[in-house]
Order: sequence, then structure tokens, then C-alpha cells
Amino acid sequence: MIFKRLIVVLLLTFFATNLSIGEEVKTGEHQINVFTGNFDFSDDKQKAILVGFQHQNENLYRDTLIGNVSPITGGFITENSAAYVYTGIEWNVDMGNLTFTPSFAPGLYHEGDGKDLGHVLEFKSEVQLSYAASDKTSFGVSYNHVSNASLGDKNPGANSYMFNFIKNF
Repeated sequence: MIFKRLIVVLLLTFFATNLSIGEEVKTGEHQINVFTGNFDFSDDKQKAILVGFQHQNENLYRDTLIGNVSPITGGFITENSAAYVYTGIEWNVDMGNLTFTPSFAPGLYHEGDGKDLGHVLEFKSEVQLSYAASDKTSFGVSYNHVSNASLGDKNPGANSYMFNFIKNF
């Protein structure tokens, strides 16, 4: 039941990003990031394979001193049925064919048969480095930390790494 609620929240958030921020408008690109990796790789008892996706609406952005900032929405699920859906922001720092992308996204976590992170509300901090293979396709690696910022009785956190396939359309 909670997993179904997480999916509904993800879908609502995914479609709501088209309605928010909109101060400056680019010429209509969306970005999908499909990734796989190892959830909580630093805990031998809890590590698990994960798969996920993320959407970035490049129509909604703001240029800042630290790069291009835009909203993201996504989620992942682990082999142990743990799931996380989130929405937040990412910064795209263009370095030629390389792009450095830090991001921050609060979200909802369901432990399934996986790791108990201590609270349903969790925060994901991530860094990604990607290489542009073409104008529309990039490959990257990323690292994230998911934590509840001590909102729960416990806050074990989870460290993960992923391999990313990024497609603009």
C-alpha cells in the first residue's frame, strides 16, 4: 500500500515540475537519467543492487553563479524492494565534454525488505560526473548519500554509487 502511494506521489511530482519555477524558458528539452548501481555499498549486510530513473525538465532553469540550476524528479528501487521517490534541484556545471552535477532532493523512503533508514522522509545529496558522447547522450558515474537528518529515532544513512545513461529529448 505504501509503495503504491510512493508511485502516486512520484507521478504527481513528475507532472508538477512542468508547472513550477518557469521564470526563464529554454527551447524545450527534457532529460531522462536511467541508472543502476549498488545501494548502501558501505554496509556489507545491507548492500543491494538498485535501478532507477530521474527526469530533469530543462525548460525550467535558472542561471546562477554556481551553474545552471533546474528541478529534478525521480526514484529508485532495490533488489530488496526498498524504494525512494524524490524531487529536488540539481546544478549543471559545464566543463566542456564533462558535466559536474551536484544535487539535493528530499523524498519518501519505503524500506520493503531492505535497510531501515529510520524515517519515511529522507534527504538525498548526490554528485555526478558525466561525459557527453553526443549532443543528446551522456554517460556518467554518481555517488549519493541518503539520510533523514536525525528526524527519526535512528539515522544510519546509506551510501550508494551508480552508473548513469542520460538522454536528452
